Amino acid sequence: MPQTPQEVLQMIQDQDIKMIDLKFVDLPGMWQHCSFYRTQIDEASFVDGVPFDGSSIRGWKSINESDMAMVPDPNTAWIDPFMKEPTLSMICSIQEPRTGQPYDRDPRTIAAKAMQYLASTGIGDEAYFGPEPEFFVFDGVRFDQAENKSYYYVDSIEGRWNSGREEADGNLGYKPRYKEGYFPVGPADSMQDLRTEMLLTMAQCGVPIEKHHHEVATGGQGELGFRFVPLVQAADYMLTYKYVIRNVAKKHGKTVTFMPKPLFNDNGSGMHTHQSIWKGGKPLFFEAGTYANLSTLAKHYIGGILRHAPALLAFTNPTTNSYKRLVPGFEAPVNLAYSQGNRSASIRVPITGMNPKAKRIEFRCPDATCNPYLAFAAMLCAGLDGIMNQIDPGSSLDVDIYDLSPEELSKIPSTPGSLEKALEALESDREFLTTSGVFSEDFIDNWIGYKLDNEVNPMRLRPHPYEFALYYDA
Repeated sequence: MPQTPQEVLQMIQDQDIKMIDLKFVDLPGMWQHCSFYRTQIDEASFVDGVPFDGSSIRGWKSINESDMAMVPDPNTAWIDPFMKEPTLSMICSIQEPRTGQPYDRDPRTIAAKAMQYLASTGIGDEAYFGPEPEFFVFDGVRFDQAENKSYYYVDSIEGRWNSGREEADGNLGYKPRYKEGYFPVGPADSMQDLRTEMLLTMAQCGVPIEKHHHEVATGGQGELGFRFVPLVQAADYMLTYKYVIRNVAKKHGKTVTFMPKPLFNDNGSGMHTHQSIWKGGKPLFFEAGTYANLSTLAKHYIGGILRHAPALLAFTNPTTNSYKRLVPGFEAPVNLAYSQGNRSASIRVPITGMNPKAKRIEFRCPDATCNPYLAFAAMLCAGLDGIMNQIDPGSSLDVDIYDLSPEELSKIPSTPGSLEKALEALESDREFLTTSGVFSEDFIDNWIGYKLDNEVNPMRLRPHPYEFALYYDA
């Protein structure tokens, strides 16, 4: 992979690439792109950026100040495997064309600021993140919302609900039972080859791949894994991950969703996020002989995550659907505690033996509807606040949560029950994000307003189909 603008331009010439596709992330976390003929990209493009209209991007500029510039990162160059004409893809950060300064509402810029903040504290010089996004592969999806109707319908050849369906070639069964989809071999796991193609295509795009497997839920739930990398790169890889999986699925006549809870009464899709801080090439989270071999610095990092978790979830679990996953049961990490084995705790400390480089903490609340640049940056800010203020995370939660009495359970704080509650927490608990300059007050106000206006309030206005079952004859 090229590392410099000169190497990118040489690659374009050597491989006779005619099209260059520039991608950037919008406020909610979706890739946007524009393709340019190769003569439009030169060395100056990597400094001054390529102009575009920012007023049409969600949550960004108004129409009277729409000019913006996307600045490609040469380290992100790869040949797009889904374009008919050979096309070089690069990920961009956004800057103000008049001043040349980074745009303060650009999520990738915010992630870079988080890394600069880490260095400025002297605590460390690298933060590694390893997300584990889960998803569903469906054969089809239909949904609609109008004044007089509301419905959704998803289907999968693997769906247990289809065990009695008449199928063209005969129903052969082999449909994972509810909550029993974890690690079955074929023929119950019918998507082995599809996930392998997804994983190998990710590798073509420069992502350091590791594994793939079926997940717990019926109906085609899966997960692909890639190696932990520095924060900004991890967010880049997350969007590459989603791009590849969706396009490979589409090629095979299937559709993918990262919605946390697309199915009722089975496990949802999360994005457990592993993280650690290093300095001078040395990991800082390991200390032999302590609880889970965690250093004091790591425990304070955990303390920061737990203290600020209600506000963090406004970025890590940013949809109304996110909170249909974060309910007790279904292995949901709703308890704001840490443990080296309890998967209902929001922070798990993976068992890594005596290898200091493997020592990390795993925040289990996030889901893949988040904007990864914002989510990772916010988690790092919370952890650093815990370190600088020596926040004690309290005792670990190593018991079976389901054996606790109601009185014992009431003493364990839990995650917010809705997006609205998470946004309220962010409104009142934001200093850990803003005092460092990583997030601006304007950005947070804009985020809260966007989420309320476009998601929370529209959901509040519309009757839910299940309400007809409950109340139609009341």
